Amino acid sequence: METLSSLADGFIIALTWQNLLLALLGCFLGTIMGALPGLGPSNGVAILIPLAFTLGLGATPSLILLTSVYYGAMYGGRISSILLNIPGDEPAMMTCLDGYPMAQQGRAGEALSLSGVASFVGAFLATWGLILLAPQLVKIALLFGPAEYFALFTLAFATLGGVASTNQAKTAFAAALGIGLATVGVDTQTGVPRFTFGEVHLYDGIDFLVAIVGLFALSEVFLFLEHRHGNADANSSKVSVGRLMPSFSLLKSCTPTMLRTSLLGFIAGVLPGAGASLGSFISYTFEKKLVDKEGTFGKGDPRGVAAPEAGNNAAAGGALVPMLALGVPGSGTTAVLLAVLLALNITPGPLLFTQQPDVVWGLIAALFIANFMLLAMNIPMIGLFTRVLLIPPRILMPIVAMVSFVGIYGISGSSFDLLVMVGFGVLGWVLRKLDVPLVPIILGTLLGNAMENNLRRAITISNGDWFTLIDSPLSLTLWSMAIIGFVLPIIFGKVLKARMRHMKKDEEGSVID
Repeated sequence: METLSSLADGFIIALTWQNLLLALLGCFLGTIMGALPGLGPSNGVAILIPLAFTLGLGATPSLILLTSVYYGAMYGGRISSILLNIPGDEPAMMTCLDGYPMAQQGRAGEALSLSGVASFVGAFLATWGLILLAPQLVKIALLFGPAEYFALFTLAFATLGGVASTNQAKTAFAAALGIGLATVGVDTQTGVPRFTFGEVHLYDGIDFLVAIVGLFALSEVFLFLEHRHGNADANSSKVSVGRLMPSFSLLKSCTPTMLRTSLLGFIAGVLPGAGASLGSFISYTFEKKLVDKEGTFGKGDPRGVAAPEAGNNAAAGGALVPMLALGVPGSGTTAVLLAVLLALNITPGPLLFTQQPDVVWGLIAALFIANFMLLAMNIPMIGLFTRVLLIPPRILMPIVAMVSFVGIYGISGSSFDLLVMVGFGVLGWVLRKLDVPLVPIILGTLLGNAMENNLRRAITISNGDWFTLIDSPLSLTLWSMAIIGFVLPIIFGKVLKARMRHMKKDEEGSVID
């Protein structure tokens, strides 16, 4: 009853005209961001962070806007997957397998609408999972001391590459680079400047919002500039949508698939480092083994669209659980959202639910509202969103650059921060060319100081005994999970990625035949 009462209070906070309009705006912009191949939820949220701060929004409205962008981008990723066979991001790869064949059969509208319904079911059930699971995690988190928090942060870094990662060395390098960037500035315990090189602007450290916008948004602009003579207008071919609404019998036949894969996706989202990619993959493969008796998966089976869409949207909701309850992001996009929370002077973790319940429950209520808005918006506006694919990058990228520069200058009023942002943009461009993940850098910048402070506190309390880091059952469990999470991708990562690509090639071959 207490949970339902808190949720009702959240709806009172969320159901204001301002918050409803922000949720609608976030859903619309997020869907557009997700529809554009290559951007995805992480980039979409990062690009629009400056907008939230430039508008001078408070904590709850800012989070409502950006989480609506998050959910909208998860919906939007399916559009290019189904119509062009180009996944908007990695989790949308599995949607290509049956979505594109459906489009080639003249059923693109049905595939898009069905994926919208499946996304709604996955995200709706995951939000209920967040309500039920996060408060229980909070009770466990209250047992944490400095040593346990240090082990928890190590777990976050060790598993952030995800189960589908094939190069843990690059992930470790990115995390180390992020932790190194977190040490820039005045040491909070000794008052000594570190790595500032005499630059007064660096005494407060590197602003992680500047780092995020540079690494994600500006690096995308630099990649476009590099390939501007390539496929800038590759998406300008006319796409046919066909019938918009799937039949009732089709929805009924896909309902068990949506329910099963929503549960699988949510579990994958809550687990550290699993994320939407694994949620999408295991949902599709599990459902194929369970119901594909006639070999129709990969040839335009609607259940092959419903399964990965429900799975990856449920995983997106599941990733919010460890972020809100423990302060540890479960995915790349939630790492960006964590930066927003910290920039708003909100510290996620066990005390968030008791000290700032209006923020938590207002956000959860807004997730429900955003889900219904997306369902109501996506089906009638499919025609409009497909036209987004016709926007040439030569028009889109200058807009991204303008939003980035104006937004960051509006937040800080410092031209030095603009130079730092450009530097991070170049760094992001180089790292993306080298296939080094960017999210561990952001996580290191965000959590580096907290990790260092907890390590110092634990060692100080134990009078310099380093064994204090492993002397409790909870810390031992976290260290074990960190080691397993780091080693597992080395063993299974290549196999998992190879299977995903193999399934994609099989599908393309069957379509050509």
